[in-house]
Parts: sequence; C-alpha cells; structure tokens
Amino acid sequence: MTFIKNISTQDARFPLKDGAGSDAVHDINVYSYPVAILHSDSGHRGTGIALTLGGGNDLICKLIENLAAPLIGQDIETLMANFGSTLKSLADHPQYRWLGPHKGMVHLALASLTNACFDLWAKSRGLALWQLLLDLSPEQVVNLLDLSYLEDVLTKEDCLTLLKVAKKTRAQREGILKTGYPGYDTSIGWFNYSDDKVRDNIKKAVDAGFSAMKLKVGSKDPERDIRRAYMVREAAGDNATVMLDCNQQWTLPQALEICPRFSDMKPYWIEEPTHPDDVLGHQILANAITPMKIACGEHVPNRILFKNFIQAGGMYFVQADCTRLAGISEFITVSLLAKKYNLPVVPHVGDMGQIHQHLVLFNHIALDHEALLLEHIPHLRDYFVHSAMVEHGVYRTPQEIGSGSDLKL
Repeated sequence: MTFIKNISTQDARFPLKDGAGSDAVHDINVYSYPVAILHSDSGHRGTGIALTLGGGNDLICKLIENLAAPLIGQDIETLMANFGSTLKSLADHPQYRWLGPHKGMVHLALASLTNACFDLWAKSRGLALWQLLLDLSPEQVVNLLDLSYLEDVLTKEDCLTLLKVAKKTRAQREGILKTGYPGYDTSIGWFNYSDDKVRDNIKKAVDAGFSAMKLKVGSKDPERDIRRAYMVREAAGDNATVMLDCNQQWTLPQALEICPRFSDMKPYWIEEPTHPDDVLGHQILANAITPMKIACGEHVPNRILFKNFIQAGGMYFVQADCTRLAGISEFITVSLLAKKYNLPVVPHVGDMGQIHQHLVLFNHIALDHEALLLEHIPHLRDYFVHSAMVEHGVYRTPQEIGSGSDLKL
C-alpha cells in the first residue's frame, strides 16, 4: 500500500527570451507551472502540473493545497479505483465551485492535483504512465472518469463499448511503442519571430526530421499573416504539413474574411480562429471555410464545452490538454467523446509534451484513435528530470516510471 502523507506545492516559472512563445495575444513569455507534489509513506512522490503564463500561479498553488485535504491519508490504489467520484467531489466543492464552475484557476488546480495522483499511482506500481493506463481493464478506465453532464451523448455503457471494441484490435497498433509517435514543430513560427528567423527555423526543423510545423497568425494587419503563411508553405515545400494558429485574435467577421485567403496554401488546420467560448461562431466558420478544418481546445476548459463544440460541428481537431482540463481523467473523457464522434485528438501540449506523450499512446492503442501528431515545444526540456525524447521528428516511447512531470526544482 502507498498512503498519501501530505502535499506541497511549487510555484515554478520559466521566463522565455527573444520572442519564443509569443502569439497574437500573449506576449509576456513566462511559461509556468503550479506544481502539486503528493508525498507518500513509500517514498514515492507524485508530481502534477498545470499550465499558466505566470500571473496567478501562486494563487493556484494555494487552491491546490486547499483542495487536496480529502486526499491526505488515502491509499493511492483505493483512491484510483473510483477516482471519477473523487474528481466530481473535488470539482463540486461547495465554495470553490462558485469560482468556476469547472473552469478558471480552480480547474487548473484540479488539473495539477489530478495529474499528481496519476503520477504517484504509476510510480507506486513501477510503471510508466502509458503502461499503467494500457494495463487497466475497460471497467477500471471508466471508473477513473466523471461522466456527469454527458449522459445525453456519452454514457458509461458507451465508454465500455468503445474500449472493448478497440481492445479486440489493439495488438495491431502496439507497434507504435517501437516506432514512436510523430511530432510537429510549433517553435518555427512564433508570432514575434522575423521572416528570416522563421525561414531559418523551417530549415532546422526539416533537417531535424519534422515534416509538420505551425505558424502563429493573428496580426493587426492580416496581409502580414497571409504573406507569412505562403512564405512558410514555400519554404517547407508542398508535401509539408503546415498549421496556422490565430490564438483567438480574430472576431467572427474577420475570420470569415481572412480564412478563405489561406486556402491555396492548404493549411492542415486553422487553430483557435476566434473567441474560445463562441461555439456558434465556430460552427458558422467551420461551415463557411470547408474543406479547411478548425482545431481548438487549448482554451476549452471542460468536457461539457467540448461536447457543445463537437455537437455543433465547431471543431474537427480536438486539442484536449490534461494541464488545462481537470487533468488526465478529464482528458480521457474528452478522448472517448471525440472517439464516439469520430474526431481526431491532437493535444495542445501545455506540459511541453511530457505527459501527453503517454496519453497519445493510450489514445491510439486503447481507443483506436489515429496516430496523427503531437505538438513539440522544446523550451522547457532542460527543466525536466526526464525530458521527452524527440528524434527525427518522432517522440520516443518513455521508459521511466511515472508521467514524466518531475522538475529540477
């Protein structure tokens, strides 16, 4: 048995330089984690992270400490055997729920805390997170989930069916553990990078084995975006996969006017093209710009809003992020929801790929999601004890126990 003795937090902030991490909205580049650390009687420490840009990081740490009280003294195996109920109870705190509900700083605190529970669970079993998840039965997976407010579209029985059907063919997909999961390079085209730097970064990315890459758009002058998008296409070549990311900058009328002008450079997707809460706006835009596809999810805070976006046809690529949702549990819930609607999950990696390299393997092998791409951002790799290994544009399967979240603090 492994009992949780106490919890501590760490306000971890990592300033970036020279335009790295910049986009059309966020230009103060301090990638930050409110870190939850569960201390156990066995000596294992469960580390959980969520993503912020610095401001409020300390407040989320305080929320983590307050929310964690019911976990103290619990055996990790007993806790995780019915974690979905625990997560619902934590999310429905009679006072903190008012601050959301199910969004904002409280939800980020839940993300960090939930991820710490999964990390401790994997470490206590001596397994990498992907191994732990793949060892679970369909019933055990479903017991990890809070499916409330999804009953109209995703029931417990639906989840069990999806998992059991995929299990019949999972052996056909296990080869990815040897070949690795394909990545795409976000770092070629940060918003404040000059044209010359973007071109140089494209060459470096191609030389490093990447065939997929992303450019930040959303300039006050749309002509800059259009010019740079076609510049990236020319530099990367016709066979490259190129994504465009607006980071919510456009209004719907602007998006309706600007997006069609990218059609000839054939973007793989247009990401966060307008306000992240505007479900119907995304629906209107998706219908207007087809066959171009919309990707979003980075700022979709919970499973219910993902349900709404999916029902409305407002997103195609589902960019769930376990450091922005309520952790790994809600990520799996959204992955099951996407699978039911036959939509691909391509995570936003607020953890810089550390945790999501495990989750995409689970999605592919256990849920039969297509192995498309996993975002790669290398800015924080030197701060992790076991950094994600990306070689020739491919994430190598991690072998260390846990979720890869331990930081050199």
